[in-house]
Amino acid sequence: MKGPLFYSKILLFGEYGIIKDSKGLSIPYNFYNGALKMDGNTSDEALSSNEGLKAFVDHLRTIDGDLVSFDFDTLQDHIDNGMYFDSSIPQGYGVGSSGALVAAIYDKYAKNTITVLENLTREKLLILKNIFSEMESFFHGKSSGLDPLNSYLSLPILINSKDNIEATGIPSQESSGLGAVFLLDSGITGETAPMVRIFMENMKHEGFRSMIKDQFVKHTDACVDDFLKGDIKSLFKNTKRLSKVVLNHFKPMIPKQFHELWKKGIETNEYYLKLCGSGGGGYILGFTQDFNKAKLALADYKLEVVYNF
Repeated sequence: MKGPLFYSKILLFGEYGIIKDSKGLSIPYNFYNGALKMDGNTSDEALSSNEGLKAFVDHLRTIDGDLVSFDFDTLQDHIDNGMYFDSSIPQGYGVGSSGALVAAIYDKYAKNTITVLENLTREKLLILKNIFSEMESFFHGKSSGLDPLNSYLSLPILINSKDNIEATGIPSQESSGLGAVFLLDSGITGETAPMVRIFMENMKHEGFRSMIKDQFVKHTDACVDDFLKGDIKSLFKNTKRLSKVVLNHFKPMIPKQFHELWKKGIETNEYYLKLCGSGGGGYILGFTQDFNKAKLALADYKLEVVYNF
């Protein structure tokens, strides 16, 4: 048995903000993927994944059957026979490793699945998001459900607010364009749950709450609108603002050794950095109007282009 491939994702805009109803834009990233397999593999990775699936099934059994029900007999049988999730998606890097696994399990073992082939109304998308949120909470403690949704549909998802999401189209890439969105490898694994805890703790303070509303959400929404309209000039202006706000108010989520690099990008305008996922390590997302300049400025780091302007 080899299941279909499920891809990684990148949340271009909306990290943390979507918890507080900012807009968000998530796109599939086909560079990494994962699939369920049952091929007798007994490597450490396969055995460890199989153990993880056993614990995951216990969690799935606690989900309200009215929301989603699974064929547990088949699922348990496959796990007992060594099924594992074979994935190239790096864990703790903010590109949706658990999301792809959740999507794969739902696709194969959920009953009455909502499929990509049907008319995906807003209502259906919300039901899917809620199902995935419950499933993925096993990995993060609290999940928006967006990563698995993106992985499952393999479509860009526009988040207008918590209860208003839609599949969307994004401007086609300019293969010869100098501008780029890129991933910078921090070389450190990040953990989502502790970062989200810090954010939730900060949200108890009035000053932080108003900064989120008046600056963070405002700039995030503007970036999403600019990106979808293809207004590159305005996009970079707003990304710079967003990068500044993150540097000033989300320091714990930025690994210490990147604080200076972050600041340098804002000062030189050669690139702007932002969080990719919850931060704390993993990938950092970069935006540049001239990738060659950014490459020179960041010569010590491994960069991967995600999108060309």
